[in-house]
Amino acid sequence: MDATDYDNPMNWPLHRRIYTTACSWFYAFTVAFGLTAYTAGIGDIVIQFNVSRTVAVLPFAIFLWGVSFAPIYSPHLAERFGRSIIYFICVFLFSIFTLGVGYSQNFASIVVLRFFAGFFGGPCLVLIEGTFADIWDANQTNTYYAFLGTASYIGAACGPLVLGFVVQATGWRWTQWVTLMVALASLLFGTNMSESYQREIPRRRNRTRGLPPPEQPAALSGVTLAEMARTTIINPAIQLFTEPVVIMFTIYVVFLFGTVFQFFITVPIVLSTVYNFTLGSVGLAFISAIIGSLLAAGCSIAVEQIFYRRSLKTNANGMTPIELRLIPAMYGGFLMLASFFWIGWTAKPSVNWAVPVVGTGVFVWGNLSVLISLVPYIFDAYPPAGTLAALTIGASARILIGGLIPMLIIFDFTNIGGDWALSIFGFITIVLIPIPFILFKFGPGLRARSRFSAKSPAEEQMIMMMMEAQRKEMAQESMQA
Repeated sequence: MDATDYDNPMNWPLHRRIYTTACSWFYAFTVAFGLTAYTAGIGDIVIQFNVSRTVAVLPFAIFLWGVSFAPIYSPHLAERFGRSIIYFICVFLFSIFTLGVGYSQNFASIVVLRFFAGFFGGPCLVLIEGTFADIWDANQTNTYYAFLGTASYIGAACGPLVLGFVVQATGWRWTQWVTLMVALASLLFGTNMSESYQREIPRRRNRTRGLPPPEQPAALSGVTLAEMARTTIINPAIQLFTEPVVIMFTIYVVFLFGTVFQFFITVPIVLSTVYNFTLGSVGLAFISAIIGSLLAAGCSIAVEQIFYRRSLKTNANGMTPIELRLIPAMYGGFLMLASFFWIGWTAKPSVNWAVPVVGTGVFVWGNLSVLISLVPYIFDAYPPAGTLAALTIGASARILIGGLIPMLIIFDFTNIGGDWALSIFGFITIVLIPIPFILFKFGPGLRARSRFSAKSPAEEQMIMMMMEAQRKEMAQESMQA
C-alpha cells in the first residue's frame, strides 16, 4: 500500500493500532492458555482414565503437534482472506474442539480433540507476528516482538496459575470450561478488529465500492499449489540443511521451546513431591514465570530503544543494523545456563521452595530474551520469500520438539533425577550460547552468500511496480510545476 494511504495500518490513529494489536495478543494468549490449562488436570486424568502420568501428558504434547502445522498453512490462508477473519474463525473452531474435550468420556477422544484444538488454534500464534509487523515500525522489531512474545509466555503461565485452584475445587473438565470462557471473551473483545494485512485492505476496499480487484504483484507465498508447497515446505527443508544462519537459528529456537514447555510438567511434579504443594499452590509458582516474561520484554525493549536512538543520530537512514537485535540473546543464554543448574541442584527438601521457583523465573527471562532476539533477526535476514521459509521451519520444528520433550522429561526425572536431567539441558546451553555471537560477527557475510538472498520473481515484480509508481508521481509533479 502507498505510505500516504489513510487505510495503511502505519497511518491509523494510535487507539486503532493499539486495539488491533491487543486483539491479536488476546487471541494468541487464549490458545497458549488452553495449551497449559490442561496440565492442571493431569492428576485427575490419571485417576479417571487409569493411565500413567507419562501417557496423561500426551494430550498436552499432541496439542503442540497440532499447532506445528500452523506455520505451513497460515500464510496461504492470510494471503487469500486476510488476517482478521482467520483469527475469528480459528478461535471459534478452537472453542468447538475445547468444548468436545470437556465432554469426552474416554482418553482417546481427548487426544484426538486436543490435536484439532491445537491445529485450528495454531494460526493465532503465527499470525500475531504479521499483525504486529503490519502496524508497527519495522525499525523497532524487537520492541513489538517483545510485546507479542509475552502473549504466548504469559498465556501459558496463566493456564496452571488459574486452573490450579479451580481444578482443586471442581475437576479436570473445568480446565476446558475455563479455557472456553477465555476464548469467548477474546472473540467478543475482537469483534471490531480491523484488517491489517496490506494486500487484503485494498481488495476489501474495492469490493465495498463495487470495483474490480486492484492490480497487485503475485503473492510471495505462492499462487499455485506447487508454488505454495515450495515456499512453506520445500524451501524450509532446503534451508534447514544448507543455510548456516537458518540451521543455527532453528537449533536454538527448538531448544528454547523444548525446554520452556517441559517446565509445565516438571514444576508441578517437583513442588508436589519435594515440597508437598497442593494443586493450587503449584499454580502460584507460575507467577515467577510471568515476572520472568515481563523482565525479558522490558530489558529487550530498553536495549533496542537505546540503539535505535543512537542509529537516528549516526546513520543517514536511521536504520538499526539487524545484528544489534541479537544483544538480548547474548545475555539471555547465560541466564538460561545459570537457571538450569540453579533449579536442578536446589529443588530439594533442605532448600526453601522459593529458591527453585525464583530460578524458574530467571529461566523464562533468559529463554524469552533469546526468542525475542532471534526471531526478529530472521525477519530481515533475507528478502521476504526467504524469510517466510526460514520462519516456517523454525516455528514448526520448535513446536514439534516442544511437544516431544515433555513426554520424555518424566522418564528422565524418574531415572536420573531432576538435578542431572536439568544439568544436561545446562550442558547443551553451553554449546548454544555462542550462536548469537557467531551471527553477530559472521551473519552479514553468510547471508550475502545465500541463494535465498536473491530476490524472487514476485519480489522483482513488486519492486518494478513501486518504481513505476514513483515515476508516475514524479511525472505528475513535473507537469504541475
